Amino acid sequence: MKNQNEQVWFVTGASKGFGLTLVKQLLENGNKVAATSRDKESIEKVVGNNANLLALTVDITSDAEVKKAIEQTVAAFGKIDVAVNNAGYMLLGALEEVSDKEFRQSTNVNVFAFQNVIRNVMPYFRKQKSGHFFNFASSAGYSADACAGSYNAVKSAVIGFSEALALEVKPFNINVTIVSPGLFRTNFLGEFPVAQNTIEGYPTQSLVDAMNQFNGQQPGDPSKLVKVLIDVAGNTNAPLHLLMGKDSYQRAINYYKSQIEKLEQSKELSFSTDFE
Repeated sequence: MKNQNEQVWFVTGASKGFGLTLVKQLLENGNKVAATSRDKESIEKVVGNNANLLALTVDITSDAEVKKAIEQTVAAFGKIDVAVNNAGYMLLGALEEVSDKEFRQSTNVNVFAFQNVIRNVMPYFRKQKSGHFFNFASSAGYSADACAGSYNAVKSAVIGFSEALALEVKPFNINVTIVSPGLFRTNFLGEFPVAQNTIEGYPTQSLVDAMNQFNGQQPGDPSKLVKVLIDVAGNTNAPLHLLMGKDSYQRAINYYKSQIEKLEQSKELSFSTDFE
């Protein structure tokens, strides 16, 4: 395991929430950090001047901009040890309500942007035969919610491609960890878009109201979550799945238990399709 105070981190979505909390702790520990946002000044204003910080304005949905940002990071710090795909947002709305444009925008930020980082960091990780990806999913990636299907879809995708990535990069001594938070006390519940074309009969507004009312009461502590990431970064035995928070853990456990029961109930139908 590398000395954690000498690591170089590349963090997306670093102007608020988990990303900003992570950047602050990393800098306090003496690490070097390339932190991306749609406006680098939003990071610099909060963090202040620090020789170990490289704040970058990046459209993470642009492969070319991500590639350039990673090149700038290596030019400034000589390497990248840890890449954190954190940037993302939650879109609420029944699937009929969510427009093609809204769904595609969500997928661009929550899925394709992650791939841009992975694709462009991997050549450096392979060359140095080390590295660690932290890909932020969500407890919502393990089971569905009515009127949040687009968010369930993108976070399920993160879980799926991260599991594949872990198998692909293991021969190069590279780790992958899927970070799946439950409800944490960030600004996340206060800043989410809702489908513009709502339809009477769907409980979208009820879900939005519940989210707004719960904002500020979330049980999870963001500073504790990012400390876990810092502690496990670079560890050869780092977990693939990190279910962060009691609520996230219980949600996933309940889902898998119920799915196993349902699969057993339809076992005869499943087996009936094979040639005799």
